[in-house]
Amino acid sequence: MYWWFLSIVDMMIVDRAGYRLNVGIILVNDSGRVFWGRRQGHDAWQFPQGGLAAGETALEAMFRELHEEIGLEKPDVEVLGCTKRWLKYRLPKQYLRHGKVPLVIGQKQKWFLLKLISSEQKVRLDLSDSPEFDSWRWVDYESPQEEVIFFKRQVYSQAMKELAGFLKRRRLPSVGRKKQRS
Repeated sequence: MYWWFLSIVDMMIVDRAGYRLNVGIILVNDSGRVFWGRRQGHDAWQFPQGGLAAGETALEAMFRELHEEIGLEKPDVEVLGCTKRWLKYRLPKQYLRHGKVPLVIGQKQKWFLLKLISSEQKVRLDLSDSPEFDSWRWVDYESPQEEVIFFKRQVYSQAMKELAGFLKRRRLPSVGRKKQRS
């Protein structure tokens, strides 16, 4: 990575084009279902995600965000894979913060697929002074691509399609299979 092309402001790393460097986390359980969190105070659901801090690798940021947002630590999960490249989405104009410098126009994300290997009872949403989520549930692998806010759908679809191969190799249920009609 060419650090001289990055702007570091308030521990937020933004590339020259205006994309904030970020990690996304897809956490899967033994049934092949994924963690789906409701954003604090909103009727909006998403995967855990967060920005890289100065000097932090994507993997380090992922483990930090995993702990901050849902209370899990390294021994609680197995890393199954990550996207080969950074995936980007642009923020719609109404979400841009024009008073901030540098102006962030979107997110540039490295996505990680994790398998929960400890009890789901270890999930905690209250470890941060300002929690990201106020509720969570397990959902079918394909659901988030349709339920996430509109401007994140393409990135979710790209990440989930690329990472689904890791689950198929592990033969976890419900991934990439259509539901049977009764």
